[in-house]
Amino acid sequence: MKSSRRLLYSLLLTGIQILPATAQTNGTNSPYSRFGLGTLDDQSQGFNKAMSGLGIGLHAGNRVNMLNPASYAKADSLTFIFDVGMSFQNGNFSDGSNKINAHNTSLDYVNALFRIRKNMGCSFGFVPYSSIGYNFTNSQRVGTDYITGNTITSKSSYYGDGGIHQLYLGIGWEPFRNFAIGANISYLWGNYYHTISQTLYNGSTADANANNLYRQFNADIATYKADFGIQYDIPINKDNVLTVGAISGIGHKINNSANLLTYTANSDTTTQVARDAFQLPYSFGVGLNWNYKNRWSIGADVHHEKWADCVMPVIDENTSRYTVQKGQYLNRTKAVICAEFVPNRDSRRYLQRVEYKIGASYSTPYVKVNGQDGPREYGITAGFGLPITNNINNRSVVNVSFQWLHSSPTATSMITENYLKLNIGITFNEKWFMKWKIN
Repeated sequence: MKSSRRLLYSLLLTGIQILPATAQTNGTNSPYSRFGLGTLDDQSQGFNKAMSGLGIGLHAGNRVNMLNPASYAKADSLTFIFDVGMSFQNGNFSDGSNKINAHNTSLDYVNALFRIRKNMGCSFGFVPYSSIGYNFTNSQRVGTDYITGNTITSKSSYYGDGGIHQLYLGIGWEPFRNFAIGANISYLWGNYYHTISQTLYNGSTADANANNLYRQFNADIATYKADFGIQYDIPINKDNVLTVGAISGIGHKINNSANLLTYTANSDTTTQVARDAFQLPYSFGVGLNWNYKNRWSIGADVHHEKWADCVMPVIDENTSRYTVQKGQYLNRTKAVICAEFVPNRDSRRYLQRVEYKIGASYSTPYVKVNGQDGPREYGITAGFGLPITNNINNRSVVNVSFQWLHSSPTATSMITENYLKLNIGITFNEKWFMKWKIN
């Protein structure tokens, strides 16, 4: 027991040390993270990454499910659960004629769950909310220098970095049998940094006489986030239970400003400020989960975010002013379906206790890309929950999952993305609250 706890304390300290570094690390290479608040994270944990992030109707005493805080009410009375996960990602990007690969390794989450009192649990942790990370160039022929015969080319370079991070604290309570409610209160912080430089080249040399342009967009973001959930179990018979879940997030304006610095070779540097430049969307979702003998579990979720009502800073095409406007976002919907199978959780045979999982997802975009709808996303996942079995611990689990994501553009001029991800999460389930008896 002592050695197991020393391991847990060590991992907790490691997680605390990693957090500041993670705040400066991107979890994406996507050019689409240039728009909006970046690429949105699905905020799933190790146990449900193999199920495409399903969670609205799920609850279990040995899992941390932050997607629906009502699930905390089922926290195991004897244990403290600590969960940490990371992912390894290979991304392939194609515009039809060019292809490029990029790799990422990122810390996905660190969270914990424990029981406060009977029918009441508490969870806290860290998860990314969005990520920004890209660096690409685009060249276009604009003419010919008739004196030298050189080709005149306009080269645009785009670079972005940053993201938003989330610390949360949540409570779930079961006020009466089979019905639970819960809430997560989160602190969001982060920044975004984008640059665009446009340079004319005469042959292979930058044209010093051209009015080359440089723009820098940056902002610091800090705000709160409030999410609520309910779950209701409907016992069909002694072997079958149907769980209905619902979640809702409160949207609000973020009182942070965005800055735009503009520099041209033939004019002075100018700085513009757009005040109250950001907003979080109102969101809601519903989920169903059918459980048979604690062996089979089949579920589905639908989650909707009303981003179209939100504002963001943009350059007005008519006045060239940096202003806050609506119309740059789209309402986003994500649908998930999945299944989980455990042959026999109480068996002495190891493979009989392994959790086998599979899932699929579809989501619509939340941003517009140069006035057109962004790419739709399709995903397929599969994985395993591998029990850790030794002399001091037989309740912890290593979750391993594989994920394929495909971003399908709505216009031929957009980039197609394909991702292969390996997700690894470790759930430590420690018997901290067990009362020991000595004969």
